Amino acid sequence: MTSSVAAELVDLLRLERLEDNLFRGQSRDIGTKYVFGGQVLGQALSAAQQTLDPNRQVHSIHAYFLRAGDVEHPIVYDVDRSRDGNSFSVRRVTAIQHGKPIFVFASSFQEPEPGNEHQLSMPEVPRPEDIEPVAAPTPEQLAQLPPKAQRWLSRMGPFEIRPVYPRDELKPPKRPPFQQVWFKLNGEVGDSPVLHQALLAYASDFHLLGTATFPHGISYYQPNVQMASLDHAMWFHRPFRADDWLLYSIDSPSAQGARGLSRGQIYTRDGRLVASTAQEGLIRVLPDAPEAR
Repeated sequence: MTSSVAAELVDLLRLERLEDNLFRGQSRDIGTKYVFGGQVLGQALSAAQQTLDPNRQVHSIHAYFLRAGDVEHPIVYDVDRSRDGNSFSVRRVTAIQHGKPIFVFASSFQEPEPGNEHQLSMPEVPRPEDIEPVAAPTPEQLAQLPPKAQRWLSRMGPFEIRPVYPRDELKPPKRPPFQQVWFKLNGEVGDSPVLHQALLAYASDFHLLGTATFPHGISYYQPNVQMASLDHAMWFHRPFRADDWLLYSIDSPSAQGARGLSRGQIYTRDGRLVASTAQEGLIRVLPDAPEAR
């Protein structure tokens, strides 16, 4: 059975078709200051998928976040059918809000075909069943945070998330820039690979950039820390289900110039590498920030 929040996410990814290549998606306020980057990724992929034969599966996406999205208004997705070849198709998508592009996205799709295979092994980590769910912040802890952060931390999201080595995001220690996180959709959905790919694109934005903050003992929840995704790349390797446990293994090789780079690999619980990600984002520590209210 699908939970109400998971069903709401599935509905969020089912866009309204305005014209052959024009779609409209609603926005959701999940407690982030602006539209969550994973929402735009998932909706843009959904828009591109609706212009294709479903037999052609996405294998890569590359995107840039241009402007912050407004959670109070819908987003229009304009799809350019750049190429349809014998084996591959390419789509470019522009997300528009208030008459301006806020996001650009390119994706490539391929007809299934056999070929050579290899993959890196999954890290040895405890099973998700052996990891305790993350405890909710206490009312006293929430009271120290801005209202948006309070909503984010107190809500029941569409994905269940179990970090292998949890970190206190309210008082973050300094740690090496590595983490592994188990996650799955809260409830079962149908068998459509297209839906599961859009759901994974949505979830891939969780935890990725945050890994670049680990060596510096800072967190998105601190009032003097400004963070925003600048770009996002993703490669889909093998079939998977977003409603079964997946392991997100993330590292950050570099941070410099108020930017951090993070990379991720996503595995099924039986060790199959199903997707890889990379993201660079803004990480700015502001002086003389006001106190959190």
